[in-house]
Amino acid sequence: MTARLEQDWVVDNAPSERFRIYTRANVGEVFPDPVTPLSWTIAGAKYGELGWRDALERFGAVTHDEFKDGELEILGVFGGYCYLNVSVSRLMGVRTPGLTWEAIDYSLFGVQPGVPPYEPHPGDEDEERAAQCGATLQWILTTESLPDLVEQQRAIAELRANRPDFTALSNEELLGYLRSTMGTWFRRLFAEHLFITYCSTVPAGIIGQVAAAVGDPNLANRLIAGIGGVDSAAPSWAMWELGRIAAGSPTVTAEFEKGVDGLLDRLRTSDDGDAKRFVDAFDAFLYEFGSRGPNEWEMRSPTWETRPALALAAIDRMRLTPDIDAPQKHNEAMAADREALAAEIIEKLADDPETQGQFAAAVRAAGIFLAGRERTKTTIIRQVHEGRMAMRELGRRMVEAGHFEDVNDFGMIRDDEYDAFLADPASFTETIRERKEWYDELTALDPTFVVTTGNIPRPSAWPRKDAVSPDVAAAGDVLSGLPGCPGVATGRARVILDSNDPTALEPGDVLVAPITDPSWTPLFVPACAVVVDVGAQISHAIIVSRELGIPCVVSVTGGTKRIPDGATVTVDGTAGTVTVH
Repeated sequence: MTARLEQDWVVDNAPSERFRIYTRANVGEVFPDPVTPLSWTIAGAKYGELGWRDALERFGAVTHDEFKDGELEILGVFGGYCYLNVSVSRLMGVRTPGLTWEAIDYSLFGVQPGVPPYEPHPGDEDEERAAQCGATLQWILTTESLPDLVEQQRAIAELRANRPDFTALSNEELLGYLRSTMGTWFRRLFAEHLFITYCSTVPAGIIGQVAAAVGDPNLANRLIAGIGGVDSAAPSWAMWELGRIAAGSPTVTAEFEKGVDGLLDRLRTSDDGDAKRFVDAFDAFLYEFGSRGPNEWEMRSPTWETRPALALAAIDRMRLTPDIDAPQKHNEAMAADREALAAEIIEKLADDPETQGQFAAAVRAAGIFLAGRERTKTTIIRQVHEGRMAMRELGRRMVEAGHFEDVNDFGMIRDDEYDAFLADPASFTETIRERKEWYDELTALDPTFVVTTGNIPRPSAWPRKDAVSPDVAAAGDVLSGLPGCPGVATGRARVILDSNDPTALEPGDVLVAPITDPSWTPLFVPACAVVVDVGAQISHAIIVSRELGIPCVVSVTGGTKRIPDGATVTVDGTAGTVTVH
């Protein structure tokens, strides 16, 4: 352990004195690793905080003047890891008619232990804010579509279509391109994402209340499954088709059997028609989904476009999966079940027209806003990726000039340092080297899930991610979590800590993961069930598993450490349990 772990990371900030509780919940899907200096200063701190405030004000829950200018109060970076402010989201729950802070906790943060209870603060109750939130609720339950999301998606698709030849730009122009696209889009897109995220909690909450009232709270999961149009699930559909091409072709299968390293080169030089068909389809896939990958909000991270082997490794798992497990079939079954169940409950509520109407509106709105949440996220990822590609070109040049060891070292420089760096790159050599070492030390740690102002431990007090749990589950043990996607499945547990290397996962295995972002989604398809350490009702793992029809349990605290790799387990996505056999 080095002295660096007792110091603030390059972009750490002071916590809020007014809003004092922070969590890694939800944000761990976005930034599972520490944030790098460039990504945080060019996007998160510069535009993300303001975008979040915009979203809350648009919802009606707060106004900008309730926050301190020039300070981060909703977002926080402590020990290099990004945290979200629980207190601010709870305030929205307190001020919104029909919502509570407990409902917000459940929707956004799951059932993780150790979250301090809400403590009322003078001014939390606000009639004017409540009235504005009430108007937003009415809009949520009556709107038929989200045209702004479609327009934003179109605009970023156009940005991709008009991507300049980065090799023809100067270093200063590459940096200018990043700053321009971030300045034009990030705050606006991030505000839209957070607004739609908050909106999505409303119909989900109503459905949960009605399900509990009719005697079975677990019905709520079935009522928001198979909704369709979920952008983060779309790559899985495309990968499945690529996997079918591979599985149906002796030539392509033979090349996959040799390994994904060099696979594309081998297929491109083949005269086989199936090989050409696969390559053409994969190139189209990369154009459409190349922005996705592990830790995709972080510009320094690889994506499927910059490292195609990541996507090919997932396709390799899918090609081994039998046709009967096609995700489209599961989705159709979930959709049919949802529609039939909704109709059944609507009929049961015939004697209560008001509740009946609200429930029907909530079921419709859930499909709109849960899919909308994933669409807003996808649009941001595509916008961020264009900046990534510009900076990778700059990084390539710096490697050639001997100033970087790796193309992605561009992420170790803050935005406010970049002009000085371009003027004298050699003067930053030692700074970059030290920050990379420091970053690697932080990446090896498991940050505290919940922290409070005045009680934020130094990274030196955090355990390592690879630490062995003293509480490994034995045969007969039942681990509890939060029900995700209904259904029951039994299979071999495969603890996968990094979506970059899914080779241990075989069709029919139970995927056990620490947290999931869209790079994990293709691994859901060959798995018979999914178990995740953290998560909540609108987390990525739950939304996607419901689209793919795969039993899922989240908020299984310490699951990746407690569930023995290779053990036979039963996942009950309806009850929210994992039984070790």
